[in-house]
Amino acid sequence: MHMADALVTPIVGCTMLAAAAGVTAYSVNKIRKEEDIQSKIPLMGVVGAFVFAAQMINFSIPGTGSSGHITGGVLLAAILGPEAGFLSLVSILTVQCLFFGDGGLLALGCNIINMGFFSCFIGYKLIYKNIINKNYSKKRIMIAAILASIFGLQCGAFSVVLETLASGVTKLPFTTFVVFMQPIHLAIGIVEGIVTGLVLNFLYQNRPDILEKSSITKNYKNSKKKVISIILVAALVVGGGISLLASSNPDGLEWSILKTSGTEELRVSDYIHEKLAKVQNKTAFLLDYGFNADNISVSEETVGKVIAGSVGVIITIGIIVSLSYLFIIGKKSYAVGDKVNGIEDKFKDK
Repeated sequence: MHMADALVTPIVGCTMLAAAAGVTAYSVNKIRKEEDIQSKIPLMGVVGAFVFAAQMINFSIPGTGSSGHITGGVLLAAILGPEAGFLSLVSILTVQCLFFGDGGLLALGCNIINMGFFSCFIGYKLIYKNIINKNYSKKRIMIAAILASIFGLQCGAFSVVLETLASGVTKLPFTTFVVFMQPIHLAIGIVEGIVTGLVLNFLYQNRPDILEKSSITKNYKNSKKKVISIILVAALVVGGGISLLASSNPDGLEWSILKTSGTEELRVSDYIHEKLAKVQNKTAFLLDYGFNADNISVSEETVGKVIAGSVGVIITIGIIVSLSYLFIIGKKSYAVGDKVNGIEDKFKDK
């Protein structure tokens, strides 16, 4: 559901980018107050990398000629919490946009809100948490994951329609576009919910202590380092191997655009869109998750996808971990400042 720049005007794109920045600032402020955030950073990195890799796998939607991929917001939020999950997804979407040309620069704020905010704060916080209500069971986890994924994706899909409407994209009339967008993303949401439920149930059975605010306090022989290593290996296997099996059918958004307008990709020719496209072409060194070259052989294309998936996993971990440690440094500086001010106030009182 990555939107391209052609789907939004600069005003809409900048407005949504400001909204995304606001939610990001809120999330940063929240996780700074978490006592265990420093120990959570490595987990944020590898789980984020796993979601990046999982997003490379497009699964076919039977009978439609379309495909879809998970957004991973509910999964990230269920493990890391909504704020840390959202920040991880912001990092993933930024990596995809800058280095792989997946989603436009102008539309980055739209994609962050559509895939990150609605899944982490609406799907997870309003649906998943209320169904679980700290009473974890395999059945509850599966039901919560499916409903949260569906709700979050339906909100995100409808938001895409509203953003194109606000941008005055005449080739995508509201009624026709929404008629295609909502049902196809309902199907995608069901699949994502099942996948999310299976992963969370696996963690619930094997390492329930890493689920967000789990009340389970069992002792485990395997350290968190081992769990992190396992997730890292899984991310590399998915991104560098299993992703080769991804469907080549257009995803839900492209399919809806095709059904509505008669073409999978809309184009806009103006200064801002052309300038941003040039910038993105320079930064996206693995455009479309592969080698960007003409007359490339099948074997070279396969190698390119393997390298792209593996590099993407590593870059995603690096960015999530680096930015998270910057947040921790900010937290420590803030805490030290508070202590100094407190001491000064005491001396003033005396």
